[in-house]
Amino acid sequence: MAPKDIKAGDKRKAGADTKEKTKKARLDSSKPSKSQQAVKTWPATNQTVERDTVASSAAEFDRGGMSSRESHAKQKQLALERKAAKPLADEVQRTKKIWEKLRIKSNVPKKERQTLVEELFGIITGRCKDFVLKHDAVRAVQTAIKYSTPAQRKQIARELEGSFAELAESRYAKFLIGKLLVQNDAEIRDLVISNFFSKVRRLINHSEASWILDDVYRTVATKEQKALLLREWYGPEFSLREMTKDRDCTAELKHILDKEASKRGPIMKNLLGMINALVQKKMTGFTMLHDAMLQYFDNTTIGSDEFSEFVEMIKGDESGDLLKNLAFTRSGSRLACLLFAHGSSKDRKVLLKAYKGTFVLMSGDEYAHTVILTAYDVIDDTKLVSKSIIGELLGEKEEDIANNIVGAVNNPNARTSILYLFEKLSKALFPPSHALDLELLKEVHQIRKTSSKKDNDLRRTELIGTWWPHLLSVISKRAPELVSTAFGCQFVTDVLLCDGEGKTEALEAIAQTASGDGKAEVAQDNGLARQDMSQLPFVGRMLKSLIQGGKFDKAVGKVVPVEPRLGFARLLYPVIKEDIMDWATGPSSFVIVAMMEVDDFDEAKSLQKTLGKNKKLLQQAAAEMTAEQQAARQGQEGKASKDTSKKKEAPMGNAGSKILLDLV
Repeated sequence: MAPKDIKAGDKRKAGADTKEKTKKARLDSSKPSKSQQAVKTWPATNQTVERDTVASSAAEFDRGGMSSRESHAKQKQLALERKAAKPLADEVQRTKKIWEKLRIKSNVPKKERQTLVEELFGIITGRCKDFVLKHDAVRAVQTAIKYSTPAQRKQIARELEGSFAELAESRYAKFLIGKLLVQNDAEIRDLVISNFFSKVRRLINHSEASWILDDVYRTVATKEQKALLLREWYGPEFSLREMTKDRDCTAELKHILDKEASKRGPIMKNLLGMINALVQKKMTGFTMLHDAMLQYFDNTTIGSDEFSEFVEMIKGDESGDLLKNLAFTRSGSRLACLLFAHGSSKDRKVLLKAYKGTFVLMSGDEYAHTVILTAYDVIDDTKLVSKSIIGELLGEKEEDIANNIVGAVNNPNARTSILYLFEKLSKALFPPSHALDLELLKEVHQIRKTSSKKDNDLRRTELIGTWWPHLLSVISKRAPELVSTAFGCQFVTDVLLCDGEGKTEALEAIAQTASGDGKAEVAQDNGLARQDMSQLPFVGRMLKSLIQGGKFDKAVGKVVPVEPRLGFARLLYPVIKEDIMDWATGPSSFVIVAMMEVDDFDEAKSLQKTLGKNKKLLQQAAAEMTAEQQAARQGQEGKASKDTSKKKEAPMGNAGSKILLDLV
């Protein structure tokens, strides 16, 4: 409580009483206030004009009485004198003038260009190191390499030996390394890469050198050189001297840990530290990084602290750039697929979200398409997959949907994102060029037995249901375009031989492509030569399969028809009836054989009579060599065969026509 002699409001009264004692501002004071000292402005007084005049006079005095134009000319002259005083000033200036002429190839005649290149090499030979570290001279050296002979390139590389790591760190000189390596000369490659040994840790963390190092690692390094570079991620002890002792040099971390299990802790710590450093810097596009990440992942135990920490680090990249970049390299895509396979349902949602907006690009990539196929295989929430992946692959507008499907069908990688649900692991979908895909997907199938709950066939059926109406619509509207390619015919066959309703319109559209109108439309839409559909072997295979109405089951030993039955022979026969003998004696003769053998074709007897009336044509086709057989024989005769052993002669004549003769 306040003392009694102090009353409320005393402080205000005291303030009011001192009003008359307020100090006046002294404008004529020689010491400026604190605010004036900070801003350093002149007080607003009548002396401002006088000070401006004094400042102007001082400036004129500093220029030595020269005008502004004269002062600038003097400064320019001083700058030229400073440049001229630098080492190799005249040579650098001359190389720049030569570069100005050579950089536009079309402006310089060949003879003059050769003369200029010779002069340029005369200037830089023996002094390359001095030139390449100057930002304005290194361009001239790059031009010299562009027009150089192999011997001249090797000469420059030898001069620069020992400096390539330094050049890689230079903002401008790093491109010189690419110019030297573009011809893929083994000697130059070895000179460059040997300079990177024992410096990988420094270079991969450098903003300029990291891209050059990774490009060299990804494009030109040999298998052994890649191993030497990648081993340096495992710790300082994996330097060049240590590595050269091991003849069987390998970057497989599992093999290294098997030999030296005691070093596992330091190696894994070093490896994770380098990985995490690049992830934190957002430098996640390097193939070398992805290889290192896969090595770390393969040597962790699923469910361990190491595994969980590693997965959380990947999920912690909020931008999603790490996962996106991983999908587009061989090691990275494998790692992404294994993360999907081993992850929980929550993990898979986070991973799937990171790829939003990228699925169309991924579907056509050599490696990234496997991430989509793995998501099909392991994610139990098919509604999420349909919305996130299939919805993006289809597009929004009806026209875009048709274009996207047709484009994907004819792409060797993108087609798998559609047909994998129909073909599974069929060799027709995964040829030898996609052998790694098969190996990876088989591994994923083993993992999902413990990590996924939904029945595999049910998951596949639900995903097909999302695609189904759009695929049938595209076949109905774009049939001529689809049947003009082998991939398109396989797509049509796979879709229409799948159990499902609503195929009638699509089947009718495919049947019409065998008519004259269909041929003209294919030729007009796709710029193809006007060709009879019966002469295209892939069209014949498609029509034969549709007539049979099912796929061949090896276990049963026969074709198992789909339900409901297609009845395609009834739709096709009226279209090709007038040209039936061209089909029966041509490359697609097995289409007619299938019509004769199928049990749901009502006009089989009518067809048999037509064939009987033209039996001579069948006999002629069965006896004469086909166009393919003639081409094969000519090719064999043109080659000088060293094998003198007797070989069985290939059967001649149209095989389908021979079968039809037996059926007539």
